[in-house]
Amino acid sequence: MYTRKIRFGPRFVALGLAGALMLAGCASSSGGTSGSVSPSSSGAAGFVGAPDVGERIDGGVLTFGSYSFPSSLDPMRTQAAGSTGGTEMAAIYDTLVRSDSTNGSFVPQLAKTLSNNSDFTSYTVTLADGLTFSDGSPLDAEAVKWSIDRFVAGKGDVSQTWLNIVDRIETLDATTVEFVLERPWRQFPALLSLGPGMIVARSSGGGAGSVSGTGEGAFTPIGAGPFTLAKFAPHEELVLAARTDYQGGKPPLDTVRFVPTSGAQSQYESLKSGQIDMTYILRDEAVIEQALDDGYSGYLSPTGQNGIGTINNREGKPGADVRVRQAIAYGVDPAAVNTRANNGLGTASSDLVPQTSRWFNNTAGIPFDQVKAKALLDQAKSDGYDGKLRYLTTPEPSQQATALTVQASLNAIGFDVTIDYATDVTDLVRRVYKDHDFDMTRGGAPVGEEAPYLNLYNSMASDSKNNPSGFADPEMDAMITAVQTASTDDAVREAISKVQEYANATVPYVIWGPASVLTAWDGNVHGVVRNITDIMFLGGAWISPNGETVER
Repeated sequence: MYTRKIRFGPRFVALGLAGALMLAGCASSSGGTSGSVSPSSSGAAGFVGAPDVGERIDGGVLTFGSYSFPSSLDPMRTQAAGSTGGTEMAAIYDTLVRSDSTNGSFVPQLAKTLSNNSDFTSYTVTLADGLTFSDGSPLDAEAVKWSIDRFVAGKGDVSQTWLNIVDRIETLDATTVEFVLERPWRQFPALLSLGPGMIVARSSGGGAGSVSGTGEGAFTPIGAGPFTLAKFAPHEELVLAARTDYQGGKPPLDTVRFVPTSGAQSQYESLKSGQIDMTYILRDEAVIEQALDDGYSGYLSPTGQNGIGTINNREGKPGADVRVRQAIAYGVDPAAVNTRANNGLGTASSDLVPQTSRWFNNTAGIPFDQVKAKALLDQAKSDGYDGKLRYLTTPEPSQQATALTVQASLNAIGFDVTIDYATDVTDLVRRVYKDHDFDMTRGGAPVGEEAPYLNLYNSMASDSKNNPSGFADPEMDAMITAVQTASTDDAVREAISKVQEYANATVPYVIWGPASVLTAWDGNVHGVVRNITDIMFLGGAWISPNGETVER
């Protein structure tokens, strides 16, 4: 049994833990709260650590170590994912609905009800009477439509997916919104769990989000979530204060504070030292295993193709030649990447989805074959390619280890790989997604359990703004749409199998295996609710008192 002393400041009073967990706010406690799923050695996703126990305690400050600190709090300008500002924005805006982590379904969050018709071409959301934004203005059906129209017009993250599937939004009455689709999609509510579902008040200013997000520019972050903005210093800290008029009642926490972090090891050291209470640890299996061995709680997401080699397919780049992409895919052994970057703790695989996924379909990816890789590279060189390749990475140890492994593997078959260092994750994201200033880098495009179409579309579709490789192929577009419209789980698996087969030939990017994501928190943190893409809701979170211990 593991016993660890909780670290707290003097503002907390001692109180025994007893009774059942009570959640504040509107989030349902069924299937989505911390501690509701036992730790699993099978690699399946779920909550890890001790279950939540004890009566809710009000007060205190929770500090969260952000993975990629947001530069804006406008959902139109910032990708709503756990790694890129989603948790921060969810605290301000909530989302209309959220995923239920135990079964992959979708349930109301900010909304009162969610329903659909029999063929999944129409979805209806109702709102509670009297729902308001933090500035007191009404959050009604028209406000929802206005916010989503703004999001889509501003080309926010997943806006292209929205345009491709939503025919129209109807406001049936003051509290009822209907979304009419172009074609069936069983997982459409995923979009209402992400950026489009973060409803922004018209009083925010409505225009493009400012860099600071503090109202100094055109945008002020005004939402209907459990917290409001108290301070936003980009690159330094984000401080949010609890709303006393939140629809589910004042959140237990007084304050939530987000701070930047720099790599998995430093994140974990900050968690251990008590500088932060929660953090988002991505793709470092050794650090994740250490955190779990040390008894920290959290949500573990071992997701497929989260360890990928993103190749820039754009004109003028080496990856524009499919033979170069194929040579890279055959020339790097996923097992070598796992050994060097993950200390052998991860899983080496070139499959789109891991065996633990509900979408696993037994269709294999590209095998390691240096002879074939060299032959493909020689063909490209015979047509004028010089073999040079620039690999972009950060100095973070596991990322650097991947870069060195790829460099050695590809140089062994005739490439000339140089390593280019970004200053941090934020710089890398900018250079990959905005400037396209790279030949190759390590990335992630997990086929999510809740809505596999989303990341297949984002990472490979011709018109996706989140497709960092620039890969464009109409045949692949049709195959990805077939994943979206599949009417049963078996049909989804079959459609993903065809995507895998075509990706083996066209190589939009290379896959080295599933990689774990752990949103970790100290044993004193309770009541966390997970959403799709590992966005965490903190409206019902609370902190146990000074001096208590947690036994596991």
